Amino acid sequence: MDAPPLMPLGPDRSAERVVRPRRALRAGVSQVFAAVVGLVLGLLLPAVDSGYQVAAERAVDVLKVVGVGVLSVTTLIFSLLFLVVQWAAGNFSHRLLLFRSDPVVWRVFALVVGLLVYSVTATLAIGAHRTASVAVPTTALVLTGAALVLVRRLQLTALRSIQLAHVLADVRQRGRKVLSALYTEDTAGSAAGARRLPDVTSTVRWAGDSVLLAQVDLLRLVRTATRADAVVVLSVAVGTALQPGDVVAEVRGGRVPEAEVLTALVGEVERVFHQDPTLAFRLLADIALRALSPAINDPATAVQALDATEGLLRLIAPAELGDRSIADEAGAVRVVVRLPAWEDFLRIGLDDVCGAASDQPMVLSHARGLLGRLRDRAREDRRRSLDARLAWVEERLTARHPAFPHGAASADD
Repeated sequence: MDAPPLMPLGPDRSAERVVRPRRALRAGVSQVFAAVVGLVLGLLLPAVDSGYQVAAERAVDVLKVVGVGVLSVTTLIFSLLFLVVQWAAGNFSHRLLLFRSDPVVWRVFALVVGLLVYSVTATLAIGAHRTASVAVPTTALVLTGAALVLVRRLQLTALRSIQLAHVLADVRQRGRKVLSALYTEDTAGSAAGARRLPDVTSTVRWAGDSVLLAQVDLLRLVRTATRADAVVVLSVAVGTALQPGDVVAEVRGGRVPEAEVLTALVGEVERVFHQDPTLAFRLLADIALRALSPAINDPATAVQALDATEGLLRLIAPAELGDRSIADEAGAVRVVVRLPAWEDFLRIGLDDVCGAASDQPMVLSHARGLLGRLRDRAREDRRRSLDARLAWVEERLTARHPAFPHGAASADD
């Protein structure tokens, strides 16, 4: 087996995005941190006896109003947000997690938790004091202002998540980030293709429950393979469903403990954008397929989803696709990553949508224009697959919609 081209890993942020798994701060951790900060401030600020002082009763009144008011508003907002999440999943895709996974959701909740803890703690700490530092109510008001700003941002984000144009733009933008990090127009390591990989010494099988391969810690794999003077060849791509006993990697050359390879594979119940180049295509196809279902019958939405898909396909049409190698600091190949090829992107992003649109001349005509524009931009070796799909679309238009205009797609397609 020859090593595929090297993945370009320079000092830029895109390289870091590819090789490092995304480790988001858990909502529970952030809430605990906010509660601890609120507790500390609630104990320390009432003990300040210097500077400007206010009547303790007035400070306590402010803390009570702030605590109850912010809690009431936040409860109402989060109740509405649950409906927003359900609506977006039912109308776009159950795999659409743009709003639910937004950090602003748990940041708002953490700030409210910290504010409530501060208000209760400061109220108890003031106790029977006749005066309290002006810093006590001032801090409560500052935290309230910050909470309201984040709540407003949360509302705007929720409204965006139920608007088709914004959803398509967000999916396309996240997809572009992943594709730009993984692929370039030039072959970043054409010489690597001439390198022969060592023979297989062992295979690694998945030992956990049924999950989706969400991310891969490539830096950990490179370090592990370097220590063993081996090459780890991943057999599965990010986004693949893993079943117990599935072969997930081959170890070539040296010997790497199976547990060290499995530790670098991050399994989740849902796919994430971070290292998954096909997730954006899957979501856009989901939105288009749902719009083309007989229950909805909204071909205009499918056309908009195809526009977003075209933007992603045009980005990778001239790029070097397929598997990639990752080398260590000495330039030796240590990890081979499984990545989708051109045909995979077309199959996920276009084939199902075009098949479901056999009775929708608007969508087929738009797909014809899309394929024609892609053909002009794609590399020579990828035009055959585009020509086959273009011929299929033309045949469906001719056979099922003979009165519909044929030939070159117009600018309105």
